[in-house]
Amino acid sequence: MEGKQLVNKIIENVRKVIIGKDREIYNILKGIISEGHILIEDVPGVGKTTLVKALAKSLDLTYSRIQFTPDLLPSDITGVSVYNQKNMEFEFRKGPIFANIILADEINRTSPKTQSALLEVMEENHVSEGNNTFRLEKPFFILATQNPIEMEGTFTLPEAQLDRFIMKIKIGYPDKKQESKILEVYRENEPLDSITAIAGTNDILNLQKNVRKVYASSEINDYIVRIADATRNNKNLILGVSTRAAMALLRVCQATALINGRDYVIPEDIKENAVMVLSHRICISSNVRVNNYDSEDIIEDILQNVPVPKVK
Repeated sequence: MEGKQLVNKIIENVRKVIIGKDREIYNILKGIISEGHILIEDVPGVGKTTLVKALAKSLDLTYSRIQFTPDLLPSDITGVSVYNQKNMEFEFRKGPIFANIILADEINRTSPKTQSALLEVMEENHVSEGNNTFRLEKPFFILATQNPIEMEGTFTLPEAQLDRFIMKIKIGYPDKKQESKILEVYRENEPLDSITAIAGTNDILNLQKNVRKVYASSEINDYIVRIADATRNNKNLILGVSTRAAMALLRVCQATALINGRDYVIPEDIKENAVMVLSHRICISSNVRVNNYDSEDIIEDILQNVPVPKVK
């Protein structure tokens, strides 16, 4: 099944549960087939967790949910070694991180120490315990939800961890018509119960493999580099994006092209994805925050000022 056709089928399936958010579902799928982890940020009650559950049920992959709380420990995520008196040796008992799809629910409600337990897993796809290293099966991706940091009882995610999320998505409130439809659909039924898997391990792995084959010209690469460089020389920022961020933007643009039936990246792909891929990786100076100028505004301004290449 072609990438565009498969993605459309998954969106159609999730649409039974999440109404009026096709664009958000589409963006998350771009992150998944880019082999990345996705951060979903918004206020409580707009369907973040339900959306992730619907995606998990649409994919025939192993699934695990971790509810992040202030008392959660790193070993509650990765696992712990337990002494076996019968064998007289320690045995590692795997934690919930050992699954294909991880729902990290309200990830910023736990301490930075526990959040840091995810750094190695998100970058290397393995867990180290003592002298042993345990690899996670592919595909592996974390779909993390977080409430805005201004809300009570939340912690700011470390920059190093934010940099490991390939993109940040916002769900947003539904419009009045969509919200009325939601009330109608959920009045007597639980739509999540009707979701069945329509794609499996090989489907996702093939998509991820084909994404890397999508061509990006030297002009496209240079365009991405100039955007990244503009964040590093912006007077409103104290931290620009990393090389990892530039690579992530390229990969998401490749996924966008694949989903749209192209085998090459165009500048419009970069414009479509730059805010989602880059805005959570920059740090704004304090005087800018006072003026209500956020990171998304800065990336938008950079896109306006960096010349768009003519691609042959």
